[in-house]
Amino acid sequence: MGKSIVISAPSGAGKSSIVNFLLDEMDDIKFSISACNRKKRAGEQEGENYFFLSTKEFKARIEGGFFLEWEEVYPNKFYGTLTASVNKIWEEDKHVIFDIDVVGGLNLKNKFQNDCLAVFISPPSFSVLKERLVNRATEQDDDLKMRLAKAKEELTFKDKFDHIIINDNFSDACKRVLELVKDFINK
Repeated sequence: MGKSIVISAPSGAGKSSIVNFLLDEMDDIKFSISACNRKKRAGEQEGENYFFLSTKEFKARIEGGFFLEWEEVYPNKFYGTLTASVNKIWEEDKHVIFDIDVVGGLNLKNKFQNDCLAVFISPPSFSVLKERLVNRATEQDDDLKMRLAKAKEELTFKDKFDHIIINDNFSDACKRVLELVKDFINK
């Protein structure tokens, strides 16, 4: 079994961009593709960004025990990590990297313990996070309000992670996370 790297953050803090940077920089890690029951966003591909399931399919996989972890992140919006996907990465002799919500990240850290590095990506401030989400323009007003409320809650969990990286300068944040991940894999 390889190691696990969890990158968690509220929406808009930059976790996906940092994960993409790590994937470009390191050959010995591979992305864990999550499953979800939401609609695809423009440019997203099945099996590349997410495994897009109907709510019925998602719930059936929960009942069947197919998830390593799962959560109802927003009302009737399910996200989860399929056990088979993670096992496949380890069978390829790679370490698995997760781009995952805060509660899911902590669940994985609790499951894998010392074989897991959990990094929380924090925005410099809540107002900066709000500005990033507004500028991203991927959410309707109600969804944006829901994401902001969730982000406030998620920020209260940051001290439960192994490391907190403040993403006030993207390049610096990427370098700091890369150093943490390399040190963790090499120990």
